[in-house]
Amino acid sequence: MTEVLSPHNKRRSEEITIQYFELLDRHLSELVNGTAMEMLELKDIASTLCISQKHLIKIIQETSGNHPCHFYVHKILTCTKDLLANSTLTISAIAQTLTYDPSNFTKFFKKYEGLTPSEFRQLKKAKSSP
Repeated sequence: MTEVLSPHNKRRSEEITIQYFELLDRHLSELVNGTAMEMLELKDIASTLCISQKHLIKIIQETSGNHPCHFYVHKILTCTKDLLANSTLTISAIAQTLTYDPSNFTKFFKKYEGLTPSEFRQLKKAKSSP
């Protein structure tokens, strides 16, 4: 049975979703800038938003159609690709900046992008060369 949200609940769900995305962006920026040292978990994000992890998952899935982790992974990958393309940081340094073990980071990146971070960087350099 589909639950019908009242206008107030719908607005609140949309607010939570916006706050979730803003928090992800801010947190990843803090990781890159070195002002955060650990990757937040969903339970930490939910706590920051003053809701339970279960409620956060439900809200994000209802408003966006995907699990919150889907967006977290997407934003991590976007940040990673930006660092690979626009910085001189080593892949190991990028991994550590984003709180990954370098070998796990390469596996994570390849799983979602189909390329290793090195291959991605080389491809970007080749495309930007005259």
